[in-house]
Amino acid sequence: MEFQDLMLVGVSGIGFFSLCYRLFTNARWIYKMFIRSPKNLRDYGLWAIITGSTDGIGKALAFELASKGLNLVCMARNLSKLESTAAEIRHKFGQRIKIRNIALDFDKSGPTEISSAIHHGIQGLDIGLLVNNVGITNSHPKFFHEFEPEFIESMVRVNVEAAIWVTRAVIPGMMKKKKGAIVNIGSGSSATVSSYPLFTLYAASKA
Repeated sequence: MEFQDLMLVGVSGIGFFSLCYRLFTNARWIYKMFIRSPKNLRDYGLWAIITGSTDGIGKALAFELASKGLNLVCMARNLSKLESTAAEIRHKFGQRIKIRNIALDFDKSGPTEISSAIHHGIQGLDIGLLVNNVGITNSHPKFFHEFEPEFIESMVRVNVEAAIWVTRAVIPGMMKKKKGAIVNIGSGSSATVSSYPLFTLYAASKA
């Protein structure tokens, strides 16, 4: 067999195995997303913590987790909105869903304040799920160099550091009982949009 024939066989073999790997990866994703039975989240614990739970994705997740029978620890900076969200959930699902609210402004709170608020708020609870959802973005499109340093610091504190400190406060309890799940909510702006020049800071902090 000549050298060119060997090269052709080698390249064809690599292409075949690459195709098989891609097909296997896609099939596994389809199985996980659409075919396999969903997990019973209560197996992790009876309570779930959701940050940024009064609006948007966080609020929708609070309702979804309540529909699965999980009790909720809702965290946001506005106490009145927390109470309003809790009332809506109780109205829909009744008193069987227990709810605790923790009002905390992540932009104005450091590691010590966050840890203290969480330890006090979840004391005695069987926390099985943590959803790090809280986030802020710029109110209108801006190029990166147009942001004020103070706003950059605020976005990093809320979008990045909050998840770190909340997780650090919650994870010891999960490790102690050897089970639990942590979900970090990101943004498609960091992956699916090839160029996002007017929301660079948000895309980077929610990658």
